[in-house]
Amino acid sequence: MLTTTAMTPDAARAQQPALIELLRDAVESGASIGFLVPFNPALAEKFWADMIADVAARRRVLLAAYDDGILVGTAQLALAERENSLHRAEVQKVLVHTRARRRGIALMLMQALETAAHESGRTLLVLDTCAGSDAEYLYQRCGYTAAGRIPNYALFPDGALCTTVLYYKQLDATNGSR
Repeated sequence: MLTTTAMTPDAARAQQPALIELLRDAVESGASIGFLVPFNPALAEKFWADMIADVAARRRVLLAAYDDGILVGTAQLALAERENSLHRAEVQKVLVHTRARRRGIALMLMQALETAAHESGRTLLVLDTCAGSDAEYLYQRCGYTAAGRIPNYALFPDGALCTTVLYYKQLDATNGSR
């Protein structure tokens, strides 16, 4: 059975090996998420420790997807903190393990992110992704609007440059989607 839930800092710490494995799988399968190959587990451990600290400080929401209790995906919502941007959040690191893809898990995570955004009083979501990626098609299916493209903005894990597309979605203040 597939479920999604917001991870507490303690739950994330307990799941840190599985979180590192999820990140490794994403990087080694070509996702442009800030890491290069060869995958460095020490960098991944620091990354997750920083993310967990952000969750504890309420600067970030970390969602997890489970298949019969096994972690198969995560997604993050980075909450803007400046006084003039408290209505906004950034969708980050939507990851689904390769063994669990094509089952609607990423869509479930995106819907859960929108609910979390609504609960946090956020009405504008932004994100970026590599042009032509599977993630780009997911975001389009979820109703995100392309705001622009930046050529040669980020690197794929193998070091090749990719064009990044910036997206946004305006949420309805009453129910979290539009």
